[in-house]
Amino acid sequence: MNLCELLQATDGVLLQGDARTEVRSLCYDSRAVTPGALFVCLPGLHTDGHDFARQAAAAGAAGIVCERPVTGLPEDLPVVQVTHSRRALAQLAIRFYGEPAKRLTMIGITGTKGKTTTAHLIAAVLTAAGRRVGLIGTNGVCWPGFRQALDHTTPESSDLQRLLRQMADAGCDACVMEVSSLGLKMDRVTGIRYDIGIFTNLSPDHIGPGEHASFAEYRAWKSVLFRRCQVGIVNGEDPQTEAILTQHTCRVVTYGIDRPADWRAAPDFALLRQPGMLGVAFTATGPDGIPRAFQVAMPGRFSVCNALAAIAAADVLHLPGTAVQTGLRTAVVEGRVEPVPLDAPFTVVLDYAHNEAAAENLLTALRAYQPARLIVVFGCGGGRSRVRRFGMGEACARLADLCIVTEDNSRGEPLADILADIRTGLRRGNPDTPFVEIPDRRQALYYALDHAGPGDIVAVIGKGHETTLQRGDETLPFCEREILQTYMKQKQP
Repeated sequence: MNLCELLQATDGVLLQGDARTEVRSLCYDSRAVTPGALFVCLPGLHTDGHDFARQAAAAGAAGIVCERPVTGLPEDLPVVQVTHSRRALAQLAIRFYGEPAKRLTMIGITGTKGKTTTAHLIAAVLTAAGRRVGLIGTNGVCWPGFRQALDHTTPESSDLQRLLRQMADAGCDACVMEVSSLGLKMDRVTGIRYDIGIFTNLSPDHIGPGEHASFAEYRAWKSVLFRRCQVGIVNGEDPQTEAILTQHTCRVVTYGIDRPADWRAAPDFALLRQPGMLGVAFTATGPDGIPRAFQVAMPGRFSVCNALAAIAAADVLHLPGTAVQTGLRTAVVEGRVEPVPLDAPFTVVLDYAHNEAAAENLLTALRAYQPARLIVVFGCGGGRSRVRRFGMGEACARLADLCIVTEDNSRGEPLADILADIRTGLRRGNPDTPFVEIPDRRQALYYALDHAGPGDIVAVIGKGHETTLQRGDETLPFCEREILQTYMKQKQP
C-alpha cells in the first residue's frame, strides 16, 4: 500500500518526500524498523519516538510520521506531520490491515477486577456454541492453534490490528478482549466499534506517574468504551456504574445479585468443593423471567458476577442456553483462582490478585469454604505505588490465618523496602495475625507446602498466570504451578 492511500485515514500533512512511496509495514520502535516500514514517532513518559526518527531513517524506513518537525532527516524521505501520533498510528493500522475488526464480533471488557476471567468465560461459551474465538488480554493472545504473550493487556494499536487481521485470516469470527483504561487513553483501540462492551467493577488502581492522574481520570477513560459499543453490559451493583454510563450511546443491559437487573442471580448460591476444584452453583433469571441453573468452576460471589456478565453477553448474541451452561461449567482460567492439581490433603490456588480490593475479594470468597486454615503467600511489585503494598498487607492480615510474605516482581527497587511496606500494612490490618517473611519466593512456596495441613486452603497470589519473576535487572523463569507440583512429588515417600 502506498503512503498516499494510508494518509487518507489521518489528518496528516506531507512535509517532504513522495506520497507514492510504498509502505510494507508499520513500526513505532526504531529498533524494529525494517526497510519499507513507516515509522510513527510516539511520545512517551521516559522516551520520545521523535528522538529516534534518524535511527529509523538509517534503518531503511519508508517514511516518518511525527507530531512536530524532526531535523537531520534525508531530504527525499517522506515526512508526515499529524496532530496526534498515537491516534494516527491507530488510524493507519486500521487502513493498512484492512479493517479486520469489521470481520469479527467484537466484545470488549473493562473494569478493575474480573476482566480476564469474564473474557475467558465468554470465550468458552462462544466456543461451546460452535464459534471460533480469539482472546486478547492479560494472559496474552490466543486462538485455536496460536498463542503469544503480550507486553500490555491491550496491545499497541498497530500490534492489535495486526493480531485482529491474523485472527480473522485464521477463521475466527469473534474476538473477546480486555480493554484497559490505558488502552483507551493511549488510543490503542481507537477506531474499533464493539458489538458488546462490558463493565465489571471499579476501584482505585493504575493511578500514578505514566498511568492516571486521579481516580476520576481513571474512571473517565473506562467510560469511553460505552460510547464505542452497540450494547453495554454493566454491573448494576457497582457504585461507579452510573458514572461509567455518563454520556453513553449504547443500549444498556444490567446484571447483579442484590438489586433488580436484567440478569439477576439468586443470592442463595451453593459452594462446591471437590479435589482440585472450588466452584459455585447458582440460579439466574433473565428478562423473560425464567430461572435457569448454572455452575462455574470458580469460587465466590465475584465468580457469579463474572458469569452473569457472560450470560448476558450470550443472550445479546442469541447463543443457545446449553452452550452457555456447558461453557461456564468447563471454563478454566490460568492464574485466576486456579486450583493446582496436587496429591495433598489441602487445596492450593493461584491467583493474580495484586491489590487490596482483589486480595480482599479473593480471600473473602475462600473463607466461605470454611478451610481449617487460610494461608496466603504474597509479595508486591517494585516500582509501583506504596499504597498498594499497605493495602495488600492490611487485607491479608485481616482475612488469612497465616501470611507468608515474599518477593513479587521487585524490578529495580530494593526488596527490603517493599517488605517493610508490607509489614506496615500487616500491622494495620491485624497485628495478631502470624506471618513469616521469606524473601526468596521459591522457598516461600516450599514453606507453604511444608506447613499446610488437612483442610487448609493455600492462596498463592500476585503472579497468577505469569511464568517469569523479575528480580532486580534479571527476568527468571518462574512457573508457580510447576514449582508446586514438582516439590510435592519430591515430598512423596
